[in-house]
Amino acid sequence: MRSIAFSDFLIGLGILFVLEGLMFAASPDWMRRAMKTAMATPDHVLRAVGIASAVAGLVLIWVIRRPI
Repeated sequence: MRSIAFSDFLIGLGILFVLEGLMFAASPDWMRRAMKTAMATPDHVLRAVGIASAVAGLVLIWVIRRPI
C-alpha cells in the first residue's frame, strides 16, 4: 500500500506534466523563446529563482496541509 505522501507526490508530478504539456501545446513559440532566455540567463539567477520557487511550493503545501 502506498503512503498518502507518496500518492500526493505522484499527483503533484502529474499536474506538473499536464501544465507543462499544455504550455507547449498552446504556445510552442513562446516556450521556445522562454528556453532561449533561460539559456542566456546567468546560473546564479536561475539558482535563486529555483530556490525561491521551491520554498514557495513548500510554503503552499504547508499552508494547505496544516491541521486546522
